[in-house]
Amino acid sequence: MVYSSTTSSSSSSTPNSQLTQQFLSNVLSQRGPSALPYSEDVKWLIRQHLVSLTDAFPSLQPKTATFTHNDGRTVNLLQADGTVPMSFQGVTYNIPIVIWLMETYPRHPPCVYVNPTRDMVIKRPHPHVNPSGLVSIPYLQNWIYPSSNLVDLARNLSHMFGRDPPLFSRQRPSPNPSHSLTPSPSSSMVNSSSNPISVGSSGSRTSIPPRGYPQSPYGGRVSTMPTPQRPPVASEDPNEVYRRNAINKLVDSLHGDIGVLRKVREAEMEGLFNAQAVLRQREELLAKGLREMYDEKEGLEQQLQMVLMNTDVLEPWLRENEGKLKKLGKVDVDDAFEPCDALSKQTLESTASDLAIEDIIYSLDKAVQEGSIPFDQYLRNVRLLSREQFFHRATNAKVRAAQMQAQVSSMAARAPQYAL
Repeated sequence: MVYSSTTSSSSSSTPNSQLTQQFLSNVLSQRGPSALPYSEDVKWLIRQHLVSLTDAFPSLQPKTATFTHNDGRTVNLLQADGTVPMSFQGVTYNIPIVIWLMETYPRHPPCVYVNPTRDMVIKRPHPHVNPSGLVSIPYLQNWIYPSSNLVDLARNLSHMFGRDPPLFSRQRPSPNPSHSLTPSPSSSMVNSSSNPISVGSSGSRTSIPPRGYPQSPYGGRVSTMPTPQRPPVASEDPNEVYRRNAINKLVDSLHGDIGVLRKVREAEMEGLFNAQAVLRQREELLAKGLREMYDEKEGLEQQLQMVLMNTDVLEPWLRENEGKLKKLGKVDVDDAFEPCDALSKQTLESTASDLAIEDIIYSLDKAVQEGSIPFDQYLRNVRLLSREQFFHRATNAKVRAAQMQAQVSSMAARAPQYAL
């Protein structure tokens, strides 16, 4: 993966955080063809990540640059270009890097390159840096949105590089050999080019001008990296080297296990949250059903109370009139109740006739189903009975209307008594 050297900076020489925030606000709010390809819902989070990174590592400044994918596509992206400090054998060095925020950031990890200058070479082989300068550490492999961020990434890079430096300085002839034994800021790793070593690029890279980085703001003296002729591991104890490599492998394995365990736990938590939502829905349904049962119970208790009250009224009446029934002898049910007026009598007769005809029609239906009467006779009887039932119902409706009119007239007649 290669990228062009045309960049637009946010006044990287000015350490003012307000200028950085203003630059990020401007580039992230652009619209149209010049807009950055990030989702609108994560632009604020991208701005916060870069501002926090600049506050924690002032040498890393945000910029916009053109990134070229392996398939030839070019896109304008944000990057953090600068150095991260690392401590190796008690001396602080500055490692030049470029952090590219890809189109899917922060849901996916950024792309990190070691950015060596012309007088630096990448250590080969290196467990976390390939020959093109691409960095791969457990923190990038276990990137989790939205908890992962650029500040923690830079700290992990500093820690990993301190355990195994990715760069060595080229051996350059010096008129005074004694000067090469003493670290000096002029020969330090603070000078770097604006691009990482790309795959298949030439070693001379004469077309890329060097660019200077400020000294590390984290204290300590800045010195050159060990040369390939005198690597730091040459004088170390083999047992110590084996022990350090074993620790590195254990740490990497532990990071991987932690990432897998976290994903498993997150999946379990998601399942538990879903189960909790289902249980809450069932709880609401049970509470609703319980309230309905309580309401129904109250209604039944009220009905029971009313039945008991009616029973208390009817039982004394039956005991009182039981002797009178014996004295009267056999009493016709039709003569037991007398209507209060002619309209009520007519209503009683019409209603009784209507219900009697309804019972006859029902019996005829049963008879024709069983084949007791011919079908034509059934139709003739039903036609006659329906006609008679219609007249009884019409009479009943007229009687109700007359009763209603009489009741209204009675109320109107009593109204002057209550007038002022």
